[in-house]
Amino acid sequence: MSLQSKFTFFFSVLIGLLFIVSGLLIYGLVNLVLIDTVDQKLILSANQSIEKIRVDSNNLINERVLLNLFSDEPEYIQLWRASGDLLLSKPFGYLDPLDKVGIQQGKPYIGFSNIQGTSVRVISIPLQTARGPGGILQIGMDITMINLTKRMLSMILVVLMVVSIIIASISTGIFSRQALLPLVFVTQSAREISETNDLTRRIPLPDASVDEDIIQIVISFNDTLEKLDQLLRNQKRLVADVSHELRTPLTVIKGEIGLVKKMGKIDEESIQSIETEVDRLTRLVGNLLLLTQAESGDLPMDFKLFPLDELVYEVFHHMNTLADDKLSVCLEHLDQINFLGDRDRMKQVMLNLIGNAVQYTKQGGKVCIKLTQIDDKAEFSVEDNGPGIAKEDIEHIFNRFFRGEKSRSRSSHAGFGLGLSISQYIVQQHKGEILVESEKGKGTIFRVILPINNKNG
Repeated sequence: MSLQSKFTFFFSVLIGLLFIVSGLLIYGLVNLVLIDTVDQKLILSANQSIEKIRVDSNNLINERVLLNLFSDEPEYIQLWRASGDLLLSKPFGYLDPLDKVGIQQGKPYIGFSNIQGTSVRVISIPLQTARGPGGILQIGMDITMINLTKRMLSMILVVLMVVSIIIASISTGIFSRQALLPLVFVTQSAREISETNDLTRRIPLPDASVDEDIIQIVISFNDTLEKLDQLLRNQKRLVADVSHELRTPLTVIKGEIGLVKKMGKIDEESIQSIETEVDRLTRLVGNLLLLTQAESGDLPMDFKLFPLDELVYEVFHHMNTLADDKLSVCLEHLDQINFLGDRDRMKQVMLNLIGNAVQYTKQGGKVCIKLTQIDDKAEFSVEDNGPGIAKEDIEHIFNRFFRGEKSRSRSSHAGFGLGLSISQYIVQQHKGEILVESEKGKGTIFRVILPINNKNG
């Protein structure tokens, strides 16, 4: 069943139930008012008749007043002695009680009865005197017109209910079709996108007259398409980049193995070359795994309070040793800062930034490290006087596999362009940011700004 059919069915049933409830209430109220009107007339007539009835000293009804009762208004009247003898009956000759149930009650009672095919409302009143029971008075009133009125009312209510349900079904169907028309368009557009696998397409936004909820659905769906499209592009780019990065080490390994086969012996230089390329592949796989964990949110973080200045000094000492005589690594400033974060991950960020600076700074260059506290933030910076980064490349340097220097040859120790992507993710997990300033031919500065009161842990 379609959504439109469900709406139509639901509202039709709802309208039907409302009419049934309201119809029963109206019918019951009208019936109550009409019957109460008849009952009031019966009570009044009974009181008037009782005033005319007389009893003698033997507590017997005086028969001389019976003619007065015959001349009164009620169509149906019976007067019974306490002994069960019928003294008066109107219509004449009707010997059965007007209401067999009421005559046995022993107290005033009003009920329904059928007299010669006519519906009658009958009141039965026991006649009591000071000397005991004197008899029973029954007075009836024809309610045929009342029953006819109730039947007409019930027919009118049923007809109104049926007509209302039909009108409600038609109007609900038209309204729901108009209201759901934008959703039908969205569904068709989504089906076309799915059939063509064209995630670059977007569903056009409905005009302002359409319900706001539907507009939000379209916006949310387009946002989902955008994310899926971005994810697909990233996957394609990743496959292309990984294939490109694997080509060089695999080519080298294959060439060395071919050389070994040709020479018929294994020389140390070939083994070392193969081992170097295998190490490069291992680093690539490790970095890809780390980056995949980061992007999926599965990269574990162990937040603890530790001295950030001690970590900076440790990294400085390590990189100063690696730099050897190639260039100078200096520690310009070091503030004492206690920081809440993952020590190993922050060390990885510092090693990446300083390692890049050392790698791309020419012989005799200089790399300076600083750690300063500015208000409630810690700023770690790495500055070099290397070749710098082109302006058009700065906005891409945190992309995976990106290298700014197209002409730079890839040495056996060159990176894969993943370090900055991983570093950016780690810093973001610490609620911080990485900033870069660079000018071609004058060097580069990387700044890592971290909140000292980090609440991630």
